[in-house]
Amino acid sequence: MASNNKKNTISFFNSHLISVVSISLVLFLLGLILIMGFLGNELSHYVRENISISVILTENLSDVKIRQMRNNLERQPYVKSTEYISKEQASLEMQRELGEDPETFLGFNPFHASIEVKLNSEYTHADSLSVIERRISSVAGVSDVQYRKDMMQMVNQNIRRIGIILFMLFAVLIMITFVLINNTVRLLIYSKRFLIYTMRLVGATPAFIRRPFVRHNIVSGFIAGLIAIIMLVASLYYVKREFIGVDEILSRDTLLLIYGLVLAAGIFLSILAAHFAVNRYLRMARGKLYYI
Repeated sequence: MASNNKKNTISFFNSHLISVVSISLVLFLLGLILIMGFLGNELSHYVRENISISVILTENLSDVKIRQMRNNLERQPYVKSTEYISKEQASLEMQRELGEDPETFLGFNPFHASIEVKLNSEYTHADSLSVIERRISSVAGVSDVQYRKDMMQMVNQNIRRIGIILFMLFAVLIMITFVLINNTVRLLIYSKRFLIYTMRLVGATPAFIRRPFVRHNIVSGFIAGLIAIIMLVASLYYVKREFIGVDEILSRDTLLLIYGLVLAAGIFLSILAAHFAVNRYLRMARGKLYYI
């Protein structure tokens, strides 16, 4: 008798261990997709905010006027930062790129002084850029406004595509996560199907029957979520050692949000799966319990 009880205890423990491990692995994959999504979002902000607009200035513009223009630009909500580049700086940069001074064969400096403007990422879309271009071009002392329209368009299109792909992956993985957790929970509750039927016969309400299973799955989902978070922390530790700069892209607040979402997903999906699994056996006739 003691031997049978011991075997049942070991079997119960093993089945729940397998359940928790299975759920944690799925939650780990879900966490990776979330990290990729946030990483892609932060990278898109970084790329957009590092594509600059060149505000070409007219000749013989005074230093006071240039400072006023920079101050006015920096006060605008769409401007992240500005940098003044003189004619001499522009010539030196071109000389470094070409390996030859343009003034030696032209006889004069062909470049104009400019203000390089970096925009906040939310203002780098085509409609916003056209409005900003018109607004800056109308300022006195501005000769021209130049930026790579094709590059901006390509960046926005690629970011949109990546966002759609990540969203689809996330949606598919959520469905797969629920299906796997649901199957795992159903296998655990399967052995209790006759107990559920007996409780129903003695007059127990569905909520009363469901409560211990839901409570157990809250604990299982919480433990599985913690295991998944530990795996994510270990993976990120390795990534940070191999790729310098990941810390700057994924902030502590972002990581805490991801860990919280993984933990919440583990608990919520486990509760939902337990609810559906118990309801299945609550509605099942006694005869069918022997054939499933």
